[in-house]
Amino acid sequence: MFKGRTLMAVAVVFGIWYVLAFLFKTPILPYPHTVFSTLPLSMERGLGNHFGVSGYRILLSLSWALITAVPLGLYLGRRKRIDELVSPMIYLIYPIPKIVFLPLILLLFGLGDLSKIFIIFIIVFFQILVTTRDASKGIDEEQILSVLSLGARPKQIFLHTIFPTCLPKILTSLRVSIGTSIAVLFFVESFATENGLGFFILDAWSTLDYLSMYTGIMGMGILGVVLYEGVDRIERRYCRWMFST
Repeated sequence: MFKGRTLMAVAVVFGIWYVLAFLFKTPILPYPHTVFSTLPLSMERGLGNHFGVSGYRILLSLSWALITAVPLGLYLGRRKRIDELVSPMIYLIYPIPKIVFLPLILLLFGLGDLSKIFIIFIIVFFQILVTTRDASKGIDEEQILSVLSLGARPKQIFLHTIFPTCLPKILTSLRVSIGTSIAVLFFVESFATENGLGFFILDAWSTLDYLSMYTGIMGMGILGVVLYEGVDRIERRYCRWMFST
């Protein structure tokens, strides 16, 4: 079940939506209940399938980024000399808007899922990498030495000290990456594809089907809420010390 504050946020958003729809009184901005009434029709048009495709692309790209960026970031944070060699390359590549490489990536990987997943992956990879590296670098050396004095091995230090200490910041970077990945997802699904929520939204917009367009936008919002809720659950389970009083 969603938390009470999430439901309250949803109520506030829909309340503002009702007010704006009342003020503007235009088909471009319909009332929420009118949009909800078209959900069955949107589902018949394949909204559920588009939602599943977008969710698959987001989850796979985020998984790739976590699997690669987290270990590398933890390692660089604990290896000063190697970090000094690698950091200039990170600082050079990180500020470049990776979306400019989309035409090249489409040529290399084709128009299928792989190109869309890869462009999202390389964008969120650096967000997670930099945050994880800085978190690992900021661990107090006395904390490491205290574990070493107890006879811990390098693997045990990593599993029981370094990774748990960095986990909250890793999850924070993941939250930021979720927002970024959904924004990029809409862009990459806006052309050279016939599936995904981005395609569904723009297809409805191009035919002036504003009600269906808003169901697609709501689908994007639901996708984000589900992912954020998943990260919150992971944090509550594996970072329990943060919630202890």
